[in-house]
Amino acid sequence: MTASPPTSPGGRGAALAGADTEPAPPEFPGCRAVRITRDAIAGFEGRIEYWDAATETAWMVCEPTTVYHEGPGQRLAHLAALIAAGRGSPITTLGTSDLLVRDARGERQRIMQADQIVYMHPVETVPRGAAVEVGADHLPDVVLEVDYSTDVRRGKLGLYEAWGFPEVWVEVPDAASPGRSRRRPSGLTIHRLGPGGYRPAAASAAFPGWTAAEIHTALNEPRRSEATSAVLTRVGRALGDAEGTVPDDDPWLRGQRGEATRKVTREATREATLKAAMQVLRARGIAVPERLGRLLTDAAAGDPVEAALACRDGADFLTRVTPRDRSRT
Repeated sequence: MTASPPTSPGGRGAALAGADTEPAPPEFPGCRAVRITRDAIAGFEGRIEYWDAATETAWMVCEPTTVYHEGPGQRLAHLAALIAAGRGSPITTLGTSDLLVRDARGERQRIMQADQIVYMHPVETVPRGAAVEVGADHLPDVVLEVDYSTDVRRGKLGLYEAWGFPEVWVEVPDAASPGRSRRRPSGLTIHRLGPGGYRPAAASAAFPGWTAAEIHTALNEPRRSEATSAVLTRVGRALGDAEGTVPDDDPWLRGQRGEATRKVTREATREATLKAAMQVLRARGIAVPERLGRLLTDAAAGDPVEAALACRDGADFLTRVTPRDRSRT
């Protein structure tokens, strides 16, 4: 079953994405300025926070990339995939894709990169070009920014608001960083766009009922806990209930469930066969071989019940039901 995606609060972003609609000047603490020309930015494949054509300046994080900074974005991709399976339809994460604003001539004017972007209905909304173009493409339903050694609140958050991004998560990891102020505690803040701009929210709108505290825990725990697994199930089912989808609409999960059902059926059948063969042997006064239980765990050469009815003794029974390639071991 499928359902049409709900209209995103941000849609395709602000119709006017020029300097007049943006806070000025943005600040990028924890970053260094590097000159990248207009011609060079088209083929640039490195990691940037922000690039401005007017000054041909890119801002890059001062501290080297670490697992502490990259980890939350990768974990979010994994968590979103599990929620998608529970909903029964895909959710796509695109990592550090370019978020691009063009000028009136169609030239690159500004570029920003987040740590992770999420599309809740990718079949209908994921951009097909090389970047997410503000004012032309559907904006991500969720943007994740990880402030390991930076502070997006002083620059990037205002740009996201001006450009119309519906929901931005700012994660300050539990792992400490030499570049982070001690006055800034770890945690996750959800900024949701409304008529008056961004406002902190206790829970996500894109992932209904997933609270900021639960998201922060899931992004930081070294191994997924039972509590987080229960939360992912709850959020996935809430999405499915709203859209008319179920977990079995996901082909991979449907296959896993089918295999689990077949395994349970095989085990139940094997157990019933074991008991029946034992009863027949005992009724005939034949001692039950000690190897019977272990033998029936593997594929048998014949029907153990028929073998129990036809065998002369316990040794003959084992010969009849032992696979030929193991009868001499």
